[in-house]
Amino acid sequence: MSAKCFLDTNILVYAFSDDSRADEAELLLAAGGIVSVQVLNEFVNVLRKKLCFTWTEVESALEALKTVLDPPIPLTADLHQSAVILAREHNFAIYDSLIVVAAMSANCETLYTEDMQHGRRVGKVTIRNPFV
Repeated sequence: MSAKCFLDTNILVYAFSDDSRADEAELLLAAGGIVSVQVLNEFVNVLRKKLCFTWTEVESALEALKTVLDPPIPLTADLHQSAVILAREHNFAIYDSLIVVAAMSANCETLYTEDMQHGRRVGKVTIRNPFV
């Protein structure tokens, strides 16, 4: 059994858009994976504000995600504290740090995102941009 991958917000957004990266994002989603509550919140915000989805469409997209993804990693005070330390030590933005720490807490080996340095390792997590 292969290790689950952590998916950042942009992967989810592309999978539900007509962007040129949609096919690759859909393949990643179909393989399953893990997200955090933060990713789900960002996903909802982008669908509403940038893609102009109705609330019904947003809720339908969230239901679809539940069928292919593991339960999301919650945002806790401990996760936040670890993210602050990671941000300081690695010079990450706090929101990126929260994503990395969530991936680490889920024991993911790969974090798929286009927002961070491709190939960079943080602990056991390797950051991969699937669109390069």
